[in-house]
This record gives sequence, structure tokens and C-alpha cells, in this order.
Amino acid sequence: MPDGAKQERDAPDPRDAQDAQDAQDAPETDAQRRRRRAQFLRELHEAKALRDRVQPRRVKAARMRQAMRMRTFRW
Repeated sequence: MPDGAKQERDAPDPRDAQDAQDAQDAPETDAQRRRRRAQFLRELHEAKALRDRVQPRRVKAARMRQAMRMRTFRW
């Protein structure tokens, strides 16, 4: 990849700077908070899915532990 493309990709987005300035000027609205939270949860789910794909043995062990917990659970 040419260095110019990397610098362009890593360059800060001017919209982010504007959003940061707006965030300092006004308190965050509920809609903005929910949007940020939804984005965070999407990224968290994606990261967990990636971890599950690259560590199948750990996932299988976790699934077995969960199954054991469910079998021994009493109402």
C-alpha cells in the first residue's frame, strides 16, 4: 500500500473533530447516547464473534460449561 493511502486512511476525519466540538458545546441528547451505545454494542458483538472464530477450543469448553450449568440448575 502506498504511504499516501495509509496517511489518508489514518488521517483524522474532520467530521469527528466537529462532533467533538459539538459535544463540548451542548449536552448529549438521549438519541446520541443511544446511537453511541448501539455502535459500541455492535462492535463488542463483532469482537466476540471474531474471538469465537479464532479460538474454537475455548468456545467449545465454554459451551460445555454452560450446558453443565443448565443441567444442574434447579427452579
